[in-house]
Amino acid sequence: MALGKDYATQECSIARALEVVGERWTLLVIRDAFFGVRRYNDFLVHLCIPRAVLAARLQALTEQGILYKRRYQQSPPRDEYVLTERGIALWPTLRSLGLWGREHYGERPLRLFRHAGCGTERELGPYGECPDCGTVVPVPDVVMEPGPGLDPDPADPVSRALLQPRRLLQPLEPDPV
Repeated sequence: MALGKDYATQECSIARALEVVGERWTLLVIRDAFFGVRRYNDFLVHLCIPRAVLAARLQALTEQGILYKRRYQQSPPRDEYVLTERGIALWPTLRSLGLWGREHYGERPLRLFRHAGCGTERELGPYGECPDCGTVVPVPDVVMEPGPGLDPDPADPVSRALLQPRRLLQPLEPDPV
């Protein structure tokens, strides 16, 4: 029996969630939004994603209330995409999935996530909990730093901008090429 195109017959909250975030590019777009990527061209450059696919993913994420469009320039009109509360609620999922991938595929850490509020040197746990103060760290209080597995000389301006420690959700302003 062939696998269907959707999960409409599934009585399962995981299946319903996969309807929204289960396509291969979708979580990468959301990940980049956490990193501060907001502009179409920055997503395009950083993800190396086909234009039509990116446009469809941004539209679907906006329709689902995970991102919202905000006009940042009037002439010509340009919008940026910002995570909503619904989108920010995906952080524990992304955090856990990233650690799972690192553990099961033997990757050296590409990025490290720490609690800015208490200044810990240790990385957050799989659910975003601080190993020192024990709190689940609010997303805006998470600092992302380059890890030892990250390319120290990336080609694209978005990746270069992400080499600097930064808080999640802080708008990224890559230097032009």
